[in-house]
Amino acid sequence: MALKLWESSLQAKASELHEDTWHITITDSIEPHKQAHDWFQYISGSFARFACSLCKRSWMSKRVQVVFHFHLDKAKEQGTIKLRRFKQKCRRCNEAKMEDPNFPVENIDVLIERLVEKIRMRCYKEDLGEKNRPSVFNGRVNGPHESAHCEACRLGVCSQAS
Repeated sequence: MALKLWESSLQAKASELHEDTWHITITDSIEPHKQAHDWFQYISGSFARFACSLCKRSWMSKRVQVVFHFHLDKAKEQGTIKLRRFKQKCRRCNEAKMEDPNFPVENIDVLIERLVEKIRMRCYKEDLGEKNRPSVFNGRVNGPHESAHCEACRLGVCSQAS
């Protein structure tokens, strides 16, 4: 389900990508700042919701990190995007596992819009200037960011890391 939302948002913006075909995959295997040769990286953050698979508690976070690695094969006119969504774990459960974030559709659209701008600048050498459409935040976050429960903090890519 999650991949379909990301792919749908990407295809809605595909007309801006010079008639090349682009695809996105979600993977935990990419590492920040370790993209393959001829690949580019873009790291961003947005609001998302999490739910514990053990106790069913849910929580929101205003700054959930994502990393994109992307590459254009000009000869094949195909682009590949790998997306890693950083996880968080429940602070109440002793044996909590890292849970995937659930991004609202509007924030997936914002993240893809920002990504497409980076693709246009890096793969197509377009000069777009700086735009930065903000993410949508609905709800309330209780308490401060908890680095001990944030995968992005542990890997040094969270903007809230202390």
